[in-house]
Amino acid sequence: MLASLLALPLAAAAEPEPTEIVVRAKSKDAKFIGTSMGGAMVRIRNAESGKILAEGLTEGSTGNTDLIMKQPHRRHQSIAEGAAAFRTTLELSEPVFVTVEVLAPYIKKQARVAAQTQVWLVPGKHLAGEGLVVEIPGMVVDVLSPQTHRYTQMSDAPFDIRANVVMMCGCPISDGGLWDGSKMEVAALIKKDGKDFATVPLVLEDTNTFAGQLKPDSPGVYQLLVYAHDPRTGNTGVDQVSFIIK
Repeated sequence: MLASLLALPLAAAAEPEPTEIVVRAKSKDAKFIGTSMGGAMVRIRNAESGKILAEGLTEGSTGNTDLIMKQPHRRHQSIAEGAAAFRTTLELSEPVFVTVEVLAPYIKKQARVAAQTQVWLVPGKHLAGEGLVVEIPGMVVDVLSPQTHRYTQMSDAPFDIRANVVMMCGCPISDGGLWDGSKMEVAALIKKDGKDFATVPLVLEDTNTFAGQLKPDSPGVYQLLVYAHDPRTGNTGVDQVSFIIK
């Protein structure tokens, strides 16, 4: 009897099954982060071992503005029609618990946000269609003027402060637009020689561009931090530069 049992073949391991995964990064209060912003870096890891199972950038457009931002949404209704996504197929032989990390927008290091979630993946049970949507809060701020480490003279004062501000998907901010710059707070916090010096409100000058003026009282090393904040959503972005007045 024992010999007969030993002669039985061991149970074969389950054959790997292709399992499709779609991951999207959606800017909070805006659209999807795609090719126009350098994409969002997606990494899918085995949550237990940390091993990277797949990684890559989201590719595609920001999506349909009317569908995402203007029309009421019904339960189970997809809003990701044509929107950027990272797509991969994993060969899974057993269920695996994964951590999905998203870094976005990937090319804008001063604005890049890391967000993550965790899900179970079961062989052959696709996470496709709308896929897994990870929300990315914030705004992208780029200080245009003054330039980093610029040397200038007191005689050139006052100095223009200008900053470009967009949503994390690159969506435009304008006066009275869908993303209304007149309802956002944008300002420059200025330090001189390491000490607080002034706060300069910036006003919307043109689409995405906010401006103001710095009036220094003496030479020194100035640090300038520009923040943009939308009190309706909590979205916030920051950029900073330093420059020298002789």
